[in-house]
Amino acid sequence: MEEFIQVGAVSSPHGVHGEAKVYPMTDDAERFRRLREIYLDDGGEKKLLHILSCKFSGKMVILKFQEFHTPEEIDRLRRKGLFVTRDQAVPLEKDEYFIADLIGLRVEKEDGTGLGTLADVIETGANDVYAVRTETGGEILLPAIHDCIRAVLPEEGRMVVAPLRGLLDEE
Repeated sequence: MEEFIQVGAVSSPHGVHGEAKVYPMTDDAERFRRLREIYLDDGGEKKLLHILSCKFSGKMVILKFQEFHTPEEIDRLRRKGLFVTRDQAVPLEKDEYFIADLIGLRVEKEDGTGLGTLADVIETGANDVYAVRTETGGEILLPAIHDCIRAVLPEEGRMVVAPLRGLLDEE
C-alpha cells in the first residue's frame, strides 16, 4: 500500500503573495482547512510544506505555504502533486478504497481467470468505472458496482470481478 495519498495538484499562482491555486483530488475539499502540513512531489523526493492559510475560489483551493513567497516560485510548481501521509488521510467507510491502493491490482474473474491490471479509476458521478489494461494491451471498462465488483483485496494485490454480460469481447 502507498505511504502517501494524493489530495491535490498545484494549478497556478494566485495573487501576488505566493499563494497557490490547487485542484483538489479528494471527495472532501474542506479537509484542506484542517491541514497544517502537506507534501509536494517535485519529481524526486516528497518535500514537506507548511500551510499558513486556506481559502476557496469556486471549486479550487487557495493555499499559502510558508516556504514560498512569490508567484514565480508557485509557477514552477504547476502540475506537481500534493500528498498527505496515510495517517493524515480521511478515514474510509466500509467498501471504500483509496485510488492509489487500487491502481496496479490484478483483476480476475470469479473462476480465477486473469483479465489484466487495474490501470485507472474514472470518476463519472453516478459510479466509478475501473479501466483494466489487458495483457495484450487492450482495455476493459468495468462499472464499480456490487453486481460487477465482487471483492477488492488490496492486501492480496487482487480484485475479483463478475463482468456484466456484454462487457467482454468474448461474450
